[in-house]
Amino acid sequence: MEIQDKVIIITGAGQGLGRTMAVELARKGARIALVDLNEEKLSESKALCEEAGSEARFYLANVADEAAVESMVQQVAVDFGRIDGLINNAGILRDGLLVKARDGEITKMSLAQWQAVIDVNLTGVFLCTREVAAKMVEQQNGGVIINISSIARYGNVGQTNYSAAKAGVAAMTVSWSKELARFGIRCAAIAPGFIATDMTAGMKPEALERMTAGIPLKRMGTCEEIAHSAVYIFENDYYSGRIIEMDGGLRL
Repeated sequence: MEIQDKVIIITGAGQGLGRTMAVELARKGARIALVDLNEEKLSESKALCEEAGSEARFYLANVADEAAVESMVQQVAVDFGRIDGLINNAGILRDGLLVKARDGEITKMSLAQWQAVIDVNLTGVFLCTREVAAKMVEQQNGGVIINISSIARYGNVGQTNYSAAKAGVAAMTVSWSKELARFGIRCAAIAPGFIATDMTAGMKPEALERMTAGIPLKRMGTCEEIAHSAVYIFENDYYSGRIIEMDGGLRL
């Protein structure tokens, strides 16, 4: 797909990976619809996309809210006149062990911890893709959908909820690539490992050292490297139904 002038929705675009992907795609000439819940950060992302030379608008929406997603996608289509791409990047963490025992006291991961992550990281991807895919089919112009999975999809200690959601995202990617190909819609995913973000920048040096020690390349990935992968998926018209693993060779 030629990125120039294409309309791309990016969820979780207020910071981190979402913001970096938005700016990189804006540099390539895409018109960007930024989605998040933080208006101040969205405004900053919008300004950065405009500085990169492209049109950008932002939308406050909770991806786990069906009505909000329906309204957001419809408004983007009205504002831009079309939708050509979607990056499902919005996600949250509510880490914790399934069961923990300390000093004779047993604690468990709460249903609220489980449900919050599943609602945003899995159901949110389903809702956004369903609505955008329907709009693409209606437009009859095809399109590209990129889901952000994770190395954690193989299972990670303290991340039952997150791992389950990201494994589900990977599985949905393959299903949708098969279902939507008849409409000229490609679907693929990126599975990041440990990436340098604002959150990891605030970690203690010793914790960062332990984190990177197990990575074969001995460093964390960058947001720009993830954005490069997104550009590749958009531009390569034969890439669909697969997951790019951006983890520096790490296997959990």
